[in-house]
Amino acid sequence: MGQQQLLLITIAIIVVGIALLVSFSIYKQNSIDQNRDNVTSQSLNLANMAMTYYKKPKSMGGNDRSFIGWDVPLDLEITDSGSFTATAYDDSVIIIGTGNEIVSGYDHVKVKTTVTRNNFSVKVLM
Repeated sequence: MGQQQLLLITIAIIVVGIALLVSFSIYKQNSIDQNRDNVTSQSLNLANMAMTYYKKPKSMGGNDRSFIGWDVPLDLEITDSGSFTATAYDDSVIIIGTGNEIVSGYDHVKVKTTVTRNNFSVKVLM
């Protein structure tokens, strides 16, 4: 083979290697974003459950204008997307959703949802 052919083969191998690295990086970021979206969606579903619990009277399974006593249902504590914990106060609930995807090192996707009597807010922690 001539020098020109060897150079073209080397360049082709380098281009293919770079393309593989870029595609892997894009795939990993897409997986993280998808997991973050799923954890956020499930956290919002839990926020809706907490608000319902707050507004229901005790005779119907709620706590009559208090979040105390509400917790994440057992079947939703661990899902395919991650795990969820809740801390209930009289006037609010804080739901922490931890996803399955690792963002960097040992840090997983993490979403914090704060529920009050009239609204809720979502903050992406990781």
